[in-house]
Parts: sequence; C-alpha cells; structure tokens
Amino acid sequence: MPTSRRSFLRTAGAATGATAAAAVASAPLAAPSLAQGAPQKLTMVTAWPANAPGVGVNANRFAERLRRLSGGRLEIDFFAAGELVPPFEALDAVREGTADLAHATPYYWVGKSQALHYFTGIPFGMTAVEFAAWLRFGGGQNLWEEVYAPLGVLPFYAGSSGTQAGGWFNKEINSVEDFQGLKFRIAGLGGEVLRRLGAAPVLTPPGEIMPSLAAGTVDGADWIGPWNDIAFGLHRFAKYYYMPGFHEPGPSLEVIANVWAFEALEPDLQEAVRTAAEATALETLADFTYHNIAAFQTLSDELDVEVRRFPDAVVERLGEESRLVLEEVAASDDLTRRVHESYMDFLAKARAYGPHGEQGVLNMRSLAAG
Repeated sequence: MPTSRRSFLRTAGAATGATAAAAVASAPLAAPSLAQGAPQKLTMVTAWPANAPGVGVNANRFAERLRRLSGGRLEIDFFAAGELVPPFEALDAVREGTADLAHATPYYWVGKSQALHYFTGIPFGMTAVEFAAWLRFGGGQNLWEEVYAPLGVLPFYAGSSGTQAGGWFNKEINSVEDFQGLKFRIAGLGGEVLRRLGAAPVLTPPGEIMPSLAAGTVDGADWIGPWNDIAFGLHRFAKYYYMPGFHEPGPSLEVIANVWAFEALEPDLQEAVRTAAEATALETLADFTYHNIAAFQTLSDELDVEVRRFPDAVVERLGEESRLVLEEVAASDDLTRRVHESYMDFLAKARAYGPHGEQGVLNMRSLAAG
C-alpha cells in the first residue's frame, strides 16, 4: 500500500475493541485510531456523474444519511466520478486508501474476480427482490464479503435500479443476425453474450455513453431504464428502444468501505454505516421504480421512440449463449464456482415460485385490466 494512503478517519485517538485492534494490525497501513468528540471526516467517491438520477443522487443521499445517523460525528467529503478518481478506479481508491467509501456496482471490478458478476446482474437471473432475499437470507452476503476480503474491502448492499432496459438501437433486432458487427455499449456478461452473437461490445463510463452514441462511436447503447436514459438524452440518437433487457433483471448497487478502518470504528458508527446502506437500498429501488414508471409514460406519449421487445427466437438464443457463458465463468476458480452454485440454486427455486408469486399476480393483473 502506498504511503499516500488517506485514512478513513482524520483525527487521532484511541481505537477500542479486540476486533478493531486485530483489524488495524492486519492492515497494509494501520488505520488511525478514533478521537473522542470531534467530527471524523470520510472521503467518498462514486462511479457516477454528479447528480445522475438514481445512482448519483442516491449515493449522495447515503452520505447525508450517514452523517445524520452518526449525530454529526461523521462528516463526508463527497466526490462524483472524475472529481477525485476516474469512475472505474473507485474500488482501487478505497482499497489503497485514497478514498474511504465508494458507491458503485460490483461488476465494474470483475478484473479482480469473476465472481463479482453475480453481485450485480446475471443474464436471465434474479430480480431485485429475489437478489436481496438471496443476499440477506440465502448466504449471498457472506460469499460477497469472502470475494472482497483479499482486497481489504467490505461491501454493503445499496439497492437496485430494477429491471434493466435492453437498450437503444439504430436498427430493428428481428433475428440474431442483426447483432452482427453491432458496436454496442454494454457492461457485464450481457456484453460477452452479444459478442458471441457477432456484436462488438464497448464499455464506456456512464458519462461517456451519450457522447459515444451521438458521435457514432457506438451503434447502440444500454444504460439503465427510461428515467436515466431520457435524462442522459439517449433517445435523441437512437429510434428503437428494446424493453426489457435480458442481461440484468435486477442489477444491484453497492457501498464499499475500507475494511480495516471500518473495523476501527466504534460499534455504533459501524451500525450507522450498515443502517445508512440498508435505508438507501430501500429508497433506491423505490426511487427507480417510481421514476421509471413516470418516464415510460413520457417515452410513450411525447418522444419519437419505438418501444420493442426482443423476438422469442432471439431470446431463446440469448438464453443458450448465457448458459454457456455462465458455465465458463463458474469454472474461473473455486470461490466463483461456490458463488455460482449458491446463486443458481436460489434462482432455480425463484423460477419455480415465480408463476405462483409476483409473476403470477402480474399476469392476472394484466388479464383483469382487460
């Protein structure tokens, strides 16, 4: 760890508790101890542009909520993407101590571990509610912490943007052949699935999606859903909007903390971090759900956009390729295999329950509406 590492806490004092002492002793650079009384300053970075709907706003809300829950004992210096570090370097910033907290999404760091795909979104995988259930009660959180442990980072679930859209296209997708040669902005395993169908996936930071689409650097783009996509102006540069997406049924967001410094916090401040993340998780999904519903009405009634669904034959082929991709990811290493097995076991149960639960009531609701 570089000697320039910034501390999680900015004032000196006496760290308390055996857990904190052990954690500090194991850190590459020892986290400073706590002062009594004076506010402690934390640095938080995000992977999102400043005030980006949903993602950026809720990152900021987390920071403010944490300050309030701490009774003012924690103060947060908040930096949007690019203001302190580039968006795809937020994890390294926390790991190395340049920042103390970050708000992002796990699959931005799959270069560290392929297992992190499972903690953002899997093609044809869990919805936001199913993922939260697996994480909290199905062993997912313990596995997530195990994946991050070698990096000295502790993850907290920070909610979901809900069902992802399939993205913006400048041509119709009527068959899998229409993906051939398509330069498409997309993150995660969905990009690998499309690559195998002949597309050229391109990963750009969120703030570069619209400029890339406007300049023709990409032929189409996936971002999040109606609310964010309209806010980013993507509808101005592509006519066909495919919904829903296959690649991220319930993509998750995270708050990550430097683990050694977190363990040096007094217990009530640790609980403040956990509670702020949990409250943010609930608020974030509600935020996206409300505004996506409202934005879809705008999309349908006011904008020159054609909303489409992927044809059944395309979905079937996407499913076939997704299964092959996941088999290869699962074989990456033993930990990724264990994450895969846990995730897929709960997904199988969720699929069996779905027609009798939320999927079933949605089908009935549509039928009853006439």
